[in-house]
Amino acid sequence: HLLSAGSSSNHEEFQSAWKELDEPQLEGGWELFVETTEVKIYRLYDKETGLYEYKVYGVLTTCTPELCADVYMDLNYRKDWDGYVKELYEKDFDGQSAIYWEVKYPFPLSNRDYVYVRERRDLDVNGRKIWVILARSSPEMPCAEKGGVLRVTDYNQSVALESDGAGGTKLFMNYFDNPGGNIPTWLVNWAAKVSVLVCSIFHTQKTNLC
Repeated sequence: HLLSAGSSSNHEEFQSAWKELDEPQLEGGWELFVETTEVKIYRLYDKETGLYEYKVYGVLTTCTPELCADVYMDLNYRKDWDGYVKELYEKDFDGQSAIYWEVKYPFPLSNRDYVYVRERRDLDVNGRKIWVILARSSPEMPCAEKGGVLRVTDYNQSVALESDGAGGTKLFMNYFDNPGGNIPTWLVNWAAKVSVLVCSIFHTQKTNLC
């Protein structure tokens, strides 16, 4: 079901996201970057930007996929656990729902903000229940830019969640973020790695807090 309108996400994007749960697509230069007992993170170098796109595959043993999906959509909870959030809320922009998100950056760097749309679908695939969430920056939204804050216009994320058959969740995540400006690419890539790791484990923290 659609939780946030305005997304141009199509059927193929949802299909390709959940199919990665069965067959990881890692041809064309993807390299293993981080491996833990529960999560593997791969990255792909983007020559144009000098940044990396990330894919995460893993199992969250203490969280059901439905709870993971609900938590992922919970903006208020994100504000609780993510100390880098300055502002985060859903708003109607001329009849289209979108999310505004401002991220704190350390001095002397300018803060970044995002205007993005997301869509969640709870799928039935031949009897399998799979939750898929797509998010992408939406620069066409009529949201005025703030002085001293750089607007991010190239952000994409997809998440697919399915039961692991033992009370946990099988996870796939694809992530790319280009915050622009004069930030060293190593810092951006480090921040992205941290973001991906945090996003892939915070569901477990939520479960433990409940």
